[in-house]
Amino acid sequence: MTPTSSGKRQSGNPATQAKIELSVKQQREQQKQEKLAEYQRQLAKRRRSRLTWWVVGVTAGLAVVALIAASVIFAPKKVTYEAGGTGAEIEGVETFTNETQHVAGTVDYPQNPPAGGPHNQYWLNCGIYDQPQQNENAVHSLEHGAVWVTYDAAQVSGAELDELTSHLPTTYVILSPYEGLPSPIVLSAWNAQLQLERASDTRIPEFFEEYWRNQNVPEAGAACTGAIDGPGKQS
Repeated sequence: MTPTSSGKRQSGNPATQAKIELSVKQQREQQKQEKLAEYQRQLAKRRRSRLTWWVVGVTAGLAVVALIAASVIFAPKKVTYEAGGTGAEIEGVETFTNETQHVAGTVDYPQNPPAGGPHNQYWLNCGIYDQPQQNENAVHSLEHGAVWVTYDAAQVSGAELDELTSHLPTTYVILSPYEGLPSPIVLSAWNAQLQLERASDTRIPEFFEEYWRNQNVPEAGAACTGAIDGPGKQS
């Protein structure tokens, strides 16, 4: 048995030569099958990878949709009230008679915090503040129908402050801390005031229903924006 110039084995015996050729074919077929099997394994791997990423993408998409839906479902609902002035009586509300005029400088108010009276010509823009505000500007906002919600920061914070904020409408309201209050929370409207101990008091929405945008204030319907932003405005 001698090798040929092409590298193939040959034999002078026809039977032996047939076995040699068969062995070479088997080797080639085996190599072909191995390559085919490897290709199929790689193809299956790519398919599994694409499927995995598809599943991950769909799962992530569903998670985003679920988060959006949850944010809509569980988001705090905006509080709305009708413009007040029906004459409803609310337990604990004190009423006053204050005159209205524009003055310069500070004013010595008879109520603490003030619930009407002389005030600065520029009103305080309604919103949520984390610092005390100037009386004379806030009183002008009351004249336009806003409600001023003041609280003792040493007694009202965290969840209690969150609950108090949850009662507020989106407009015509001022929330700010106030030093020297007679109670932890005081709601003030023009010529009306309510002192409270807790943010859970059911009279808070009652007060808003009666005095928010009250039609009996000196300048009902006047703006509560476009004037002065006090210090510490949050929204």
